[in-house]
Amino acid sequence: MLSSQSPGTPPIRTDWSHAEVTDLFAMPFNELLYLAHSSHRSYFDPNRLQISTLISIKTGGCPEDCAYCSQSVHFDTAVAHEKLMPLDAVLNAARQAKENGATRFCMGAAYRNPKPKQLAAITEMVAAVHELGMETCATLGMLKPEQAEQLKAAGLDYYNHNLDTSEAFYPEVISTRTYQDRLDTLEAVRNAGLNVCCGGIIGMGESQSDWIDMLHTLATLPEHPGSVPINQLVQVAGTPLDDQPINIDPLDFVRIIAIARILMPASHVRLSAGRSEMSDELQALCYFAGANSIFYGEKLLTTGNPETDKDLQLMDRLGMQAEI
Repeated sequence: MLSSQSPGTPPIRTDWSHAEVTDLFAMPFNELLYLAHSSHRSYFDPNRLQISTLISIKTGGCPEDCAYCSQSVHFDTAVAHEKLMPLDAVLNAARQAKENGATRFCMGAAYRNPKPKQLAAITEMVAAVHELGMETCATLGMLKPEQAEQLKAAGLDYYNHNLDTSEAFYPEVISTRTYQDRLDTLEAVRNAGLNVCCGGIIGMGESQSDWIDMLHTLATLPEHPGSVPINQLVQVAGTPLDDQPINIDPLDFVRIIAIARILMPASHVRLSAGRSEMSDELQALCYFAGANSIFYGEKLLTTGNPETDKDLQLMDRLGMQAEI
C-alpha cells in the first residue's frame, strides 16, 4: 500500500505501476487529499491558477465519430459548419483573451488531420499570437511528424490531443481512429519539441478501472504532459452520449484530480469542460486537490463555460490569483 507521507519534493516518475495507481484510488479520501495537496505545494503556488482561453477557429464538419462531440458530421446537432476563421479575427480574440488575464491562447479546429493548405493558414495564426507574447496551443486532430515540426517552427508551445479514456473503453466512444493513432500523434508532438497537452473525459459510461488505466497511461508516457485537462462530459443534443446517465460522484471526480496531481506532480492539471455544472464548493475542492489551470471565457469550442466574472469572483473568495 502507498504511504500518505510526502517528505521533500516528490520525484518525477514515469514508471508508475498499475497497482500503485489502483492503491491511490483505494486510499481514504482525506489521506489522498493530504498527499495530493502536499505534492502540489512542492511544485506550484497553491493560490495561483494558470488561465487559458480556447476558441474554435474552424467549427463543425469533422469526419470523426467521437460520441461526445457536437462537431461530428455523423450526428445531427445544432452546430453549424463554419470555415477557418480569418487571421484578423483570431488575433482580435487573442488580444481580448490577454486583456482578460489569459496567458495561453488555444486554437481548436474540427479536423481529422489538417491538410497542407489548412496547416499553412494555422501556422500564420500561431506565429501572430506568439508575437503578442502569449503561450500558444492548438488542437487540430492527428498530426504527422513533419506537421508537428511546422507548428513548432511557427512558435507553437503546446499541442492538445486527449486520450479521452482507457484503451479498453475507447472503442465504445470512437471507431474512426484507434488508440494507437492518438499515441502516435503524441509521439510526433514530443519528438518535435512541443509540449503535450493530454487528458481525458469523465462520465461517458466508463468504470473506475478505466479511470485507473487512463491515468496510468498518461503517467507512464515517456514524458508527462505539460498540461493534463480533466473534463466532465458535457452532453450535447444529437450525440450518442446525450442520453448517457452521468452518475459521477463529485468526490470521485476530486479523487481523479488528486491522483493526476500525485502521478504527474509538475504538470498543470486543468479543470476543464463541465465546470458550468460544478458547484463552487466542488471546484474549490478540486483546486485544493491539485487542479491549477482553467479555461477562461463563456465557451469551450461549442459548449458552455462559466462566465469570466464568475471565475474571478470565486478566485477572489478563495484568495487565488492568475498565474503570470
